[in-house]
Amino acid sequence: MSQVIWITGASSGIGEALAYAFAKQPDVQLILSARREAELQRVAQATRLPQERLLVLPLDLSQGDTLPQKAQQALSHFGKVDIMVHNGGVSQRALAKDTLVTVDRIIMETNFFGALILTKALLPSMLARKSGRFVVISSSVGKFGTPLRSTYAASKHALHGFFDSLRAECWRENIKVLMVCPGYIRTQVSVNAFLGTGEKQGTMDEAQAKGIPAEVCAERIIAAIRADKEEINIAGAKEMLGIYLKRFFPSLFSKLVRQIKVT
Repeated sequence: MSQVIWITGASSGIGEALAYAFAKQPDVQLILSARREAELQRVAQATRLPQERLLVLPLDLSQGDTLPQKAQQALSHFGKVDIMVHNGGVSQRALAKDTLVTVDRIIMETNFFGALILTKALLPSMLARKSGRFVVISSSVGKFGTPLRSTYAASKHALHGFFDSLRAECWRENIKVLMVCPGYIRTQVSVNAFLGTGEKQGTMDEAQAKGIPAEVCAERIIAAIRADKEEINIAGAKEMLGIYLKRFFPSLFSKLVRQIKVT
């Protein structure tokens, strides 16, 4: 039986890599979403899937009132969604004191409420079928906060709280949740990150440029889905050290994180 997989943020980065990786599997139908329809069409063509197995569904995660209708379009087109990959999001490169509240709200609407609204729109159909999976692309900073990422970290922490609770509520109905915590992945996320005023940074962070290839990240995510894992870290040595220090030696972590340059 075919699987319908919906990916947000599918026009670049991890989402694009996941689209290509999923497309290699037999009997997969893909729904590709992001804001830029032209880029989605490019990715759709590059998957080499036949048109009847693809749906390009542009959306803006920050526009929550439009999302239930998008979910209905997805369900009407293929009749179901088996795996919802919440990958779309925006990052931040600004101090909390310098970030406008309007920018904070856009980050939260995009990263958290967008995923929440789509989940609630799809959940009734999954519960009725007693089958479904949410793959949530969080971040290493979903485990800890660092300078210049205050609201971004908050949005990722919120995803963990919501989806861990959802997993505990819906496991009897065979609804599964995989939390994915990437560290630095070689994508354009830092280029598109918000400064405090809402402008994009426009430059690639050095750590991002040296990060794990998006294709490798995608393969690890698919392997985790196959293994029925509930949470994975896909990160380099520094990010993994941060995760373990925060968990087991929080005072030491607090001292070390203060050394991060903020200018």
